[in-house]
Amino acid sequence: MPPSTADSVSRNALVILATIAAGTVFYLLADILTPLALALFLAVMIDGFARVLEARVSWISKRFATPVAIVLSVAIFGGAAFFIADNAAAFATQLVAYTPKLNGLIARVAGMIGVEAPPSVTELFRQLNPTSYLGQVAQALQSFLSTAAFVLVYLGFILASRSGWERKVIHLFATRQQRHDATAGFLRIRDGLEQYLWVQTVTGLMIAVASWIAMAAVGLDNALFWATLIFFASYIPVVGGVIAVAAPPIFALVQFDTLWQAVTLFVVLQAITTFVGNVILPRMQGQSLNIDPIVLLLALAFWSVIWGLTGAFLSTPLTTVMMVILAQFSGTRWIAVLLSENGDPGGLKHDAVEPPSVEGPAKPAAKPATKAAAKRRSRS
Repeated sequence: MPPSTADSVSRNALVILATIAAGTVFYLLADILTPLALALFLAVMIDGFARVLEARVSWISKRFATPVAIVLSVAIFGGAAFFIADNAAAFATQLVAYTPKLNGLIARVAGMIGVEAPPSVTELFRQLNPTSYLGQVAQALQSFLSTAAFVLVYLGFILASRSGWERKVIHLFATRQQRHDATAGFLRIRDGLEQYLWVQTVTGLMIAVASWIAMAAVGLDNALFWATLIFFASYIPVVGGVIAVAAPPIFALVQFDTLWQAVTLFVVLQAITTFVGNVILPRMQGQSLNIDPIVLLLALAFWSVIWGLTGAFLSTPLTTVMMVILAQFSGTRWIAVLLSENGDPGGLKHDAVEPPSVEGPAKPAAKPATKAAAKRRSRS
């Protein structure tokens, strides 16, 4: 085997082993790394929001853009959380009133599959014994609150220490070219995450608004509640579309005595998600993420196993960051090419740029002395 081929095989094997080791570390340190990842994601979102406010709102200066963006972000997320929690309680109360219809629905489904004596909702509830899961629910709620607290702490420190990153970059990299490459890589990551947020927000609003119109048209209860859930679920690839299509028609079966409302909702919501997901979303993502769709599915499965629901939510941003970082080095650029959709990961450079020498440009060689100058020096 030629030496160059052996070096390439060794390098690729080292990259694969490093990937496995990194995945193991991410899995073992999930409790520490997931709040940090969410805080970084929120910091990028707030930074982009602040720059939009500074550019679009004339009376907001650069100094006050970030505080205004933080206040608006907290108000938006807090209002959405309060709305979902308040409507979830009302929705649970309505489910109790729908118990007879649920029993009828169970009986119809059981008759279709040949079950003669199906259990009622009360019997199913008793068999599930939800009181046995109260400890797990309390533990999950405690874990959520502690994670949210860590996210806020990390976010505060990230925003407070943002001004020192420029000085750190100067001390980390010796030459101007290296600092330029590092800054360019960071800007590509930031722009990719911001573009992802923009695309998912716009397409999620499209799906949510169109779904709300369809649900309100057939008279489905809690249509705005379902539309809000559909909007937030749209940030999770694939799974969000399944929730948007499946959940409202199922509860339409419970609410209405006839089937046409559920069938209509299923067809209309399927058409909405298919059109937005296959026509609008690819066009908006075409010049930004540049990630292969198969890679998105694999990333969703991988990060869901590693970090659970948080990993599913951050799977696309994390894959974007990985692709940009891997494309910076010649030994791992082939992985970034495989992750990309068109073979050019984000338009990054193909060859490494040799940084300029720290010693400065070479001095020009001295011109040879002429015969007249030599004679003048000899006379002196």
